[in-house]
Amino acid sequence: MFAPYACLPDQSRERLHAERMSTFRSPYQRDRDRIIHSSAFRRLKHKTQVFVEHEGDYYRTRLTHSIEVAQVARTLAGVLGLNTDLAEAVALAHDLGHTPFGHTGEDALAALMAPYGGFDHNAQALRIVTRLERHYADFDGLNLTWETLEGIAKHNGPVTGPNADPKHARDPLPYALAEANAEWDLELSTFASAEAQVAAIADDVAYSHHDLHDGLRSGLFSEDDLMDLPVTGPAFEAVDRMYPGLDRMRRRHEALRRVFGVMVEDVIAVARNRLDAAQPKSADEIRAMEGTVIRFSKPLYQELKAIRSFLFTRMYRAPSVMVERARVSAVIADLFPLFMAQPDLLPDEWQADVAAAQDETTLARTVADYVAGMTDRFALQEHSRLLG
Repeated sequence: MFAPYACLPDQSRERLHAERMSTFRSPYQRDRDRIIHSSAFRRLKHKTQVFVEHEGDYYRTRLTHSIEVAQVARTLAGVLGLNTDLAEAVALAHDLGHTPFGHTGEDALAALMAPYGGFDHNAQALRIVTRLERHYADFDGLNLTWETLEGIAKHNGPVTGPNADPKHARDPLPYALAEANAEWDLELSTFASAEAQVAAIADDVAYSHHDLHDGLRSGLFSEDDLMDLPVTGPAFEAVDRMYPGLDRMRRRHEALRRVFGVMVEDVIAVARNRLDAAQPKSADEIRAMEGTVIRFSKPLYQELKAIRSFLFTRMYRAPSVMVERARVSAVIADLFPLFMAQPDLLPDEWQADVAAAQDETTLARTVADYVAGMTDRFALQEHSRLLG
């Protein structure tokens, strides 16, 4: 029972390389399954969110984060009559392009790649699913449907044209995004499908929730610190009224699940209002709108900005985290020039790409592909093995 503005499987723009339809699975189910079975998805197990992966078994990794995002995306898509399989596929793929050591690693690699076209994790996710996964006999990449590729490329909004958010606008486009778009026009100046928009907001919901949880567990701040913040403060007060004297861990869980619920319910209410007002008749009408239909309300968005500002100061830029950021940035800063100077150090399966490199730029992009694909622990191990 799909809404008229959902992406319907039988109306898919299909795949770049034609394939026979599956007997049992829709095109978007096949996309989801290919992403789950990809090497890049498995590597997310050992890639960090905020903390370095080995620091604690309870902290989120990119893999657990992606699963949480997919769960939220399926819930939102189901309530709104959207295609849950497509929303889940985009959600599971959205972080495939992340480097080791989270945004710290991305910042370090982007600086090193600045002379060669830069580095962007969203664009790198497209490069992975269109080029770097090499398991199928008939094509490189995963040969995903147009709708899933579109969702990966612009789930955060248009990346070109008048509707592009200045934070996401790309001028020039990252080379990985430009290459994918040149091969198959992803209509980068329009909004993505409602399913991709759902995946984007699910990402915001998931990390806003679990970064609070991880920050508490790490001891970077306490429950008392959250009592003065919007959303979190009322959530703890509600738990205290309902369960006076509840032990600390249960109190924390009950409060944060209420924060989670506030965000999800707000997104659903706003989406229903916007969809009822616009009455879109197709997925293409969603793409042609002047703004997103899946978003937070303005009041909640402002409250979440206050929480994110708190997290930035107390967690993302905490002194202990900054020390670790400097250490892991140095790992990337050491490995990249080493492989540029001695590409024979790359594994055998990468030597064909090294041999095909026509100039320093294409070699740098090969090295960036390899370094970006490393897990936290492998990057540390290789740094120790090669550099002592």
